[in-house]
Amino acid sequence: MNPRAVALLALLVMAWGVNWPIMKMGLSHLQPLWFASFRLGLGVASMVVVLAPLGRLRLPPRADWPVVASLGLLNMAAFMVLVNVALLSVPAGRSAILAYTTPLWVAPGAALFLGERLSRGRLLGLILGLGGVVVLFNPLGFDWSDGRAVQGNALLLLAALIWAATILHVRRHTWHASPLDLAPWQMLVGVVPVTAMAALLEGAPQPDGSFELIWALVYNGTFATAFAFWAAVTVNRLLPALTVSLSFLCVPAGGLVFSALILGERLSLTNLAGLALIVAGVATVAMVGARERKA
Repeated sequence: MNPRAVALLALLVMAWGVNWPIMKMGLSHLQPLWFASFRLGLGVASMVVVLAPLGRLRLPPRADWPVVASLGLLNMAAFMVLVNVALLSVPAGRSAILAYTTPLWVAPGAALFLGERLSRGRLLGLILGLGGVVVLFNPLGFDWSDGRAVQGNALLLLAALIWAATILHVRRHTWHASPLDLAPWQMLVGVVPVTAMAALLEGAPQPDGSFELIWALVYNGTFATAFAFWAAVTVNRLLPALTVSLSFLCVPAGGLVFSALILGERLSLTNLAGLALIVAGVATVAMVGARERKA
């Protein structure tokens, strides 16, 4: 595997893991759709600042517009809106777990549509990782009578399904421009419908002007969006879809830990057992990949 892609994947996992409690804090100061709109808007501005001086701010080739639309409308707009609304009623750590059930949908899709081989080692890693998610989810301890919580959990699972579809599209698409050059256009495609929906459903934005909101938006717009979404597309191009999706299971692990440290959310023995299974799954995939490189 590409060492730079692996390092980029590790940085991406850390950036998104810590962002779950940051999003939860930001949403206490601004409506969820407007939070997504501002996040994407700041992401567009960040990419313009980076690309314009380099002479790389140009319209995408026509052949890349399908993936620009797919990532902009689904992986950015739809995913962000669903997650932000769900975070109003679901703890940040649990939200991270459910949103990152993506490998459940990616694994069969990659085998069916991309022809990626599910070796026994990779399958074992996937089973361990998904087992960790099941343990962390703990459906037997869930209050099914709480309508808002049920809706929030369902929205997070839908977000995971949408993300899985875009991962498969990214892997199958024949790229003509680089992910960096396409990133601002993907964010622009996403911010337009999100802003229109926010204005229609939430009225005027009502930020409280707090410092916590400002730095939460800055982090989300620059690092967790502009950098992270470009990095996610890049690693999806350079690494096997199953490896990337399983590595992303480290994000909910980070989300749990950072939510406990920052927000004081409870980190139970069940959570720790789930974390152990996820780490075991990622380590298994890494060892299988190392053996395949030597073969």
